[in-house]
Amino acid sequence: MTAQPPEPSPRPVPSGELRASHDDREAVVEQLRDAAAEGRIDLDELDSRLEQALKSKTYAELAVLTADLPRLDSSGSRPPLVLKGGMYGASRGPGRWEVPGHVIAHGGVGGVKLDFTRAECRLTEVAVEAYGETSGVTIIIPDGWAADTSGMDPGFGGLTDKTTPDRLPGTPLIRLTGSGGMAGVVIRHPNRRERRKLDGNPTQG
Repeated sequence: MTAQPPEPSPRPVPSGELRASHDDREAVVEQLRDAAAEGRIDLDELDSRLEQALKSKTYAELAVLTADLPRLDSSGSRPPLVLKGGMYGASRGPGRWEVPGHVIAHGGVGGVKLDFTRAECRLTEVAVEAYGETSGVTIIIPDGWAADTSGMDPGFGGLTDKTTPDRLPGTPLIRLTGSGGMAGVVIRHPNRRERRKLDGNPTQG
């Protein structure tokens, strides 16, 4: 009896290929109407884009319709989100949370985990200051998001950047600054275990 070759693992679905919901389509429709009211697109463009928005099935199809429009949102003017690891650690995500324009993470003794995989972000760019300190900071961003780590000081602990440069239209750029400190800073996309959890609970907040 000949051994059967192992079946290949299923390919992770890129975030842009995930199915859009009614709420996702409605949010794009609202943004297009606002753009027309501001004179950014004319009425013919509005009608064409609205028709495409209502027929769109994936995030990538929706993103194309608003890629040339500014993404203004009140979250950009919010005060910074500050996370301090302290003695016991701190985290934000992977549940639903709204991303402000500025996030500051201090690893402290307990460490900090910052997970954007289910975050609501309507900004084109998010400034993240990460200070590894004693126990480090881990940042997780969805596939399709990109990071600029050129302003980061690796410090003694170093910077580990496992992200890809492939950025989907309409997704935010994470502009990372700060210092690795003693334990370092890691920025990456979800690992296999996290992907399985995301696929198994796509709407869990």
